[in-house]
Amino acid sequence: MSYRRHLFTVLTPTYNRAHTLARVYESLAEQTFQDFEWLVVDDGSTDNTRELVLGWQQQASFPIRYEWQHNAHKKTAFNRGVREARGELIVALDSDDRLDMNALYVMAQAWSAMDPSERSAFVAITGLCARPDGHIVGDMFPADVFDTTAIDMSFKHHVKGEKFGCMRTDVLRRFPFPEDVPGFVPESLVWRAMARAGYLTRFVNQVFRVYYESGGASGDTLTRHSRETGGAPHAQGLWLLARDTVVECLPWFRYRPQEFFAAAARYTRFALHMRRNGQAAPRGRKLNGLRSKLLVALMWPVGAALFLRDIRASRPRPLGAHG
Repeated sequence: MSYRRHLFTVLTPTYNRAHTLARVYESLAEQTFQDFEWLVVDDGSTDNTRELVLGWQQQASFPIRYEWQHNAHKKTAFNRGVREARGELIVALDSDDRLDMNALYVMAQAWSAMDPSERSAFVAITGLCARPDGHIVGDMFPADVFDTTAIDMSFKHHVKGEKFGCMRTDVLRRFPFPEDVPGFVPESLVWRAMARAGYLTRFVNQVFRVYYESGGASGDTLTRHSRETGGAPHAQGLWLLARDTVVECLPWFRYRPQEFFAAAARYTRFALHMRRNGQAAPRGRKLNGLRSKLLVALMWPVGAALFLRDIRASRPRPLGAHG
């Protein structure tokens, strides 16, 4: 079957977010650039998500596609959306956030400004996130237009905080999220793998996404939630991220050694959580290399102390306890 090719697929995996999904739809309806489709992958919602999306299909000025699947976690819904996408570039927009009204226009301008002969070296256009009050989340980039890899931006240039943009669909299809790991898998595992494969990102100091705090699975919220719940929900994903840092990213150690010492402690911390919860380490992901093993061994006491702190924090507090 033939279909129209768009520049963008805005991909929204969702699960029981009917109460926030209108925020996404409204921000898409006001976009100043309209060469896009909205692909909603419903990960088994039991609320009225389906009815909402089907209603918007009848009134929107842009195409909306709705795909439903049995609940299998966000990473599986994302992988499915990447396979189904009809856009050259994918904008992965969470079901509780919104795009700045000029986001797609600025992304399209940045993409078209690249020399076509150089475009194959790039995987993404990445900009900034802002809170609803307009404050930028995290750091800005070293220059208004800056080309480097995602790993270099993090470790070499020390840029922190939530970032957002668009990515090439064809490259994302070659780097799917691992579906053999139950629960949450950090997005940065995929972005880092693409960076290590040599793909560049064009970073621009433009706000693309308005970011709403909702207790989702990301950043410090995950670490805090894991501590409060004994590490059960996200231990494997956080362990994978720590392993990726101390094994796969070790060539960047000289730029941010403190990040690697912290990751080595987290490796032990979440390994102990997995053992306590009866979870096996994901297959094929060993602690390779002498330097990586020495780093983890050096930080083992810190990781074990963090694990014990997590366990104490997760225990029910006696009635009347204060402080």
